[in-house]
Amino acid sequence: MSADFEGYEQDFAVLTAEITSKISRVPRLPPDEKKQMVANVEKQLEEARELLEQMDLEVREIPPQSRGMYSNRMRSYKQEMGKLETDFSAIKNRKEREGRKEATVLGTEITAS
Repeated sequence: MSADFEGYEQDFAVLTAEITSKISRVPRLPPDEKKQMVANVEKQLEEARELLEQMDLEVREIPPQSRGMYSNRMRSYKQEMGKLETDFSAIKNRKEREGRKEATVLGTEITAS
């Protein structure tokens, strides 16, 4: 059972490293590439959430005497996920604010979606 969990851990580590790298690159991209990168990060965040769900299911199947160690690791992964989502949200909000400023400067009217 722990072999499955460890496989998910490896996948999660690779995925979160990719997400972190992409989040850090978003502010420096041209507008058209930013939009594509944001969509890509959103997709990867969803994949990471699904991995966490699978890992959580695996932990539930682990015998109680071994479960504590895995539960602690899950808490850590969930905190990491929360930080990634917070960082991504901050980048997206900054991107939206910049878009509104640019539209205002150009004299266009912005409508709420």
